[in-house]
Amino acid sequence: MKLVLALLLTLSSNVLSLDKLNMCMDGKHNKVEPGPEGQLYSQCSPWRENACCTANTSEEAHSDNSYLYNFNWNHCGVMSEACKKHFIQDTCFYECSPHLGPWIQEADESWRKERIIDVPLCKEDCESWWSDCKNDLTCKTNWHKGWDWSSGTNKCPEGSKCSKWKDMFPTPQTCFPPQSSVNKANSVYTTSQIR
Repeated sequence: MKLVLALLLTLSSNVLSLDKLNMCMDGKHNKVEPGPEGQLYSQCSPWRENACCTANTSEEAHSDNSYLYNFNWNHCGVMSEACKKHFIQDTCFYECSPHLGPWIQEADESWRKERIIDVPLCKEDCESWWSDCKNDLTCKTNWHKGWDWSSGTNKCPEGSKCSKWKDMFPTPQTCFPPQSSVNKANSVYTTSQIR
């Protein structure tokens, strides 16, 4: 009897785990359930077979000053295309992926009920992101808070100055804030600051 009970508990926890890999977060622009979305734009297209975003959201993810969040990538001059592609990919992942369940957390914010935290990022992706952005400019090390939103889009806060990415984040290991951890065995970075 104990063996049957243990087997049932194992099977039910595996089903719950699988459900977390096919769900949409309760966010500002996410669909309620994942499903086909054949016309996803450019970098969001990998999710077209089973997406949590619409075609319109995927197109807006590629805009410099998208209505999605009114976030301006060009807050310190024009961001290079090489650097911007990583932020677009991050936005597509955030809006479109149905595989975020294990990292979804409740958010106490007026514009969303959930967000993702501690999503693994491959070391190679972090290094590529840093390399492509190292000569671009930014005025902040944490893009999640502290912006001047008085104009309706993000602007650098008063008193801040634009500096090269490599001056703000001297190495790829610092492309994420100090609370990040590195799992060297799996070459995965985990960050609390992705979204």
